[in-house]
Amino acid sequence: MKTDVSVVVPVFNEKKSIVELQKEIESVFQKYHASFECVYVDDGSTDGSFEALQTIKKSSSAHIILIRLRKHLGKSAVLAVGFAHTNGDIIITLDADLQDDPQNIPALIDKLHEGYDVVVGWRRHRRDVWHKLLLSRVFNTVVSMVSGIPIHDFNVGLKCYTRQVIREIKLYGELHRYTPLLAHARGFTVAEIPITHYPRKYGSSKFGIGRIFHGGLDLVTTLFLLSFKYQPMNLFGAWGSVFISSGTAILVYLSVLHFIGEKIGTRPLLLFGILLFLFGIQLVFTGLLAELITSYKLSVDDYPVADVIE
Repeated sequence: MKTDVSVVVPVFNEKKSIVELQKEIESVFQKYHASFECVYVDDGSTDGSFEALQTIKKSSSAHIILIRLRKHLGKSAVLAVGFAHTNGDIIITLDADLQDDPQNIPALIDKLHEGYDVVVGWRRHRRDVWHKLLLSRVFNTVVSMVSGIPIHDFNVGLKCYTRQVIREIKLYGELHRYTPLLAHARGFTVAEIPITHYPRKYGSSKFGIGRIFHGGLDLVTTLFLLSFKYQPMNLFGAWGSVFISSGTAILVYLSVLHFIGEKIGTRPLLLFGILLFLFGIQLVFTGLLAELITSYKLSVDDYPVADVIE
């Protein structure tokens, strides 16, 4: 069923908050006058969240889609599944913990209508514990500096997308944090607006130090894919050439010493030069294999085409 706005809500053990959340969402669209649907994706909850969602669906007049995963897979998988079941021209993502105010949804949509493809909420006055705020600030500063995108809050749950963005970005691992970066790399425009943030009302936070570690690894993955997805040989070939050249220079130097009568068989430098040369060869062949895989997998749909006028 075609609709104006799809609200995708990941749910993991949020039984106490989802009834109130649904009421808030419905009140928003009663004022905003746009057709909407809610897509709840239960990520293997164990507290009865899905049963509570079923009760909400029966009692609500809104169009609600319920999806339950067999086991806990994480937010990126949940969002990918939720996106696949949306029907709206505009897609909103919203956490189920009631910390991001649903009343900010119209402001995000209005900003999107100014010509942007992605609008990110900015929890300027974030209501969380100090260590969470500190780690989040460090994380967002690093991502903003590395990516060159002036966004203050990459990890916020409240974001707004056009349908075309959702069609083109692929989520897995922990890449949900980097949707603005992924969209920007494909030529989409990204903006942010301040949103209202509240302390957690029910349950406990899913935040942990492991998320920072995993987020850092996924940042490296994201930057690698964005830089070398279409031409992996540019990376592997360049570094392979450096190692081959270094190894060759060392071996030539040792060969000259050998011909003038010096013993080189027991020198550690000989082994080091051979290792550099072989490692460089391995990198070059890895680049060739990556190019073969890219040429096999890549299709015209993977390129960021903006418009076609005939």
